[in-house]
Amino acid sequence: MIESMTGFGSASRQLDLGGGVYATVAVECRSVNSRFLDLNIRCPEECRSSEMSIRELVTKQLARGKVEFRINVQRELASAPVGNDLLNQDALVGLKALEAAVLKEMPSAGTLRMGEILRWPGILNESKVGDELWREATVDAAKEAISALKSSRQGEGQALRAILMERVNEIRAIVARMEPLIPTIIAAHQTKLSERLTEILTGVDAQGNANTKTDISDRIRQEVVLYGVRIDVAEELGRLKTHLDTVESALAKGGPVGKRLDFLMQELNREANTLGSKSVSQESSDASIEMKLLIEQMREQVQNLE
Repeated sequence: MIESMTGFGSASRQLDLGGGVYATVAVECRSVNSRFLDLNIRCPEECRSSEMSIRELVTKQLARGKVEFRINVQRELASAPVGNDLLNQDALVGLKALEAAVLKEMPSAGTLRMGEILRWPGILNESKVGDELWREATVDAAKEAISALKSSRQGEGQALRAILMERVNEIRAIVARMEPLIPTIIAAHQTKLSERLTEILTGVDAQGNANTKTDISDRIRQEVVLYGVRIDVAEELGRLKTHLDTVESALAKGGPVGKRLDFLMQELNREANTLGSKSVSQESSDASIEMKLLIEQMREQVQNLE
């Protein structure tokens, strides 16, 4: 299954710190387009030990994208009454004095909220929780968040696949419309060119002898045939169909196909440009322009694929 590089996932886990205090470890991860895998993790000190494990999880499951993890810890008191032994009275008194001093100098600063007070370092006499418990809770939440991120990326990837297949079919329709017209276009241009050259040419051969009308007509016919070969776009249309088959195959196979499809867009655009440069009719010029517009739309969508 193909994936977009854009997605979001989140998860949380609760950790018992003892003494009626609980910590909620919330993990959010989001990804956007990038040529390579670019991982950034922002986490509090308590969760620092989980960083390497999270990096390993991401590199195993994602191939490309700028991925950002935000990990937050929210402490909460149990609903049951809590004794004063949970609060560090000395720290609480010190914080109160500090708040009063700030308000005296800056009255508009505002008072501390309950959550801010409880999160202040040293206010709660928490039981010492080992790094391993913090790591387990954080990594567990990260696994669920990454799974949600992949589901989000896969959902958008399927939507992009549908858009790309729609464009592929539109280009196929243009090729199918042009193929039967090519012999007629070449023949009409050869006839028109022969008539114009016959009207304006009178010739002398290399020995200075005047060429007959038959000689001139034969030479014009040879040149026109050669020119017809140069303006024949059957090969370009054939290569376009081959590239479209490859695009469809890559989309069906799935996996990290973004870079391969980006290369194929370049090849499709090259053939469409050649079709335009060889054009000797309004039909082929219009077809070239239509194809290039569709290919550009595809290229923009391909930039979002992993």
